Amino acid sequence: MKLFTLALVSVGLLGLSITGVCADAPDTKDAKPRTPPTSLQIGVKHRPEECPVRTKVGDKIAVHYEGKLFSNGKVFDSSLKRGEPIEFTLGHGHVIKGWDQGLLNMCVGEKRVLKIPGDLAYGSRGAPPDIPADAALVFSTELMAVNGKTAKDLLHQEL
Repeated sequence: MKLFTLALVSVGLLGLSITGVCADAPDTKDAKPRTPPTSLQIGVKHRPEECPVRTKVGDKIAVHYEGKLFSNGKVFDSSLKRGEPIEFTLGHGHVIKGWDQGLLNMCVGEKRVLKIPGDLAYGSRGAPPDIPADAALVFSTELMAVNGKTAKDLLHQEL
C-alpha cells in the first residue's frame, strides 16, 4: 500500500513539474521576428496528377487566394471570403509582380504559397491602410481556370 501511495505522489509531482514547465515556456510574442524573403519563394502545396495546360503570359486566369502580411500573419484580403476568384491577364501588370511571376507555369487545380518580398509586392508606397510600405506578403493561391476553362473542362477536352 505504501508503494502504491508513493507511486501516486510521484505521478502527482511529475504532473506538477510538467505543468510548471509548460507554464514557463517562452512566449511566442517575444520570439525573434522572421526574416522576410528577399526574392520570390514559390511553394507548391498541391499539383494535380493531370495537367493538360500550364499558365503562360497572356492567359486570362481565375485565382482564389488569401493574402497575409509576412510580419505578423494578419489576413488583409481573401477571395474565398467573397466567394469569387480574381480574374486577370497573367504577365500584363494587372497584379503585383510577385503574382505575375509566381503564377506562371501553373496547372488548373494547383495550390501554391507565394512568399513575396516588398519590392515585388506594393513596394515603398504600400497599400494603406492594410499593407505598410515595403511589406513582404504571403499568398495562398489556387488556380481555378485558364482562359475560361476549369479543370473539368480541360480534362474532358483531352478525351
